[in-house]
Amino acid sequence: MSNRKKIRQAPSSAPTTRQIVPIVIAFALGALLAGPVGAVTAGADDPTDDRVAALRAEENKRDAAQVVELTARARQVQESLLPVLDGLATAVPVAEAPGPAASRPEVERWQAATGKAVEDFANPPSGGTGVNIARSGLAAAVQTLDAAVDTYAAALAQPPAGRTSLFELTGRQRDAAVAIWGSAATQLDVLNVDAGNGHAHVFLPAVPGQGALTADGAPEGK
Repeated sequence: MSNRKKIRQAPSSAPTTRQIVPIVIAFALGALLAGPVGAVTAGADDPTDDRVAALRAEENKRDAAQVVELTARARQVQESLLPVLDGLATAVPVAEAPGPAASRPEVERWQAATGKAVEDFANPPSGGTGVNIARSGLAAAVQTLDAAVDTYAAALAQPPAGRTSLFELTGRQRDAAVAIWGSAATQLDVLNVDAGNGHAHVFLPAVPGQGALTADGAPEGK
């Protein structure tokens, strides 16, 4: 008997062809099945996205209508305030000494006009941020002008020697009202351009020294 020990060959740990084939087939089937499922999932409509898009469309439509309504209202109020501003320009000129005192009936007409303007902007409807800013600015402007007229009326109730400080306060309030309106009117102009309505210049008359924004010179409605 030979002294050489018989060496047994260890079984190979490498996978055989029979082992590899089922694995490859499994991966192939998985890829084929995953493709259509992924495509269906990706292509499915998300109800939430559809609802958000619908809400945005409704808001845009609402804001577009409110821009038209607010512009028309601003024009009406602007026209109603012109006599008030003309009268105050004579009574309390910008950066000048007070002029001849207005009559009480005239001041009462101013108060009626500014009071009506305040009411016109009361109880505003809900709108988008841009529309709300413009509407709130116009409302603040007429409230400030209304206060200016009341201050002037209070001045007339004082003896002539005690009117100067109230006349000066009236002028500052009037200037603030015109400046606030100018900022709101600029916002309203931007809203009209963005809505496709063209420029809408609804500014109150202003003079140097009041710090008010004025029309940009672009053609109306263009």
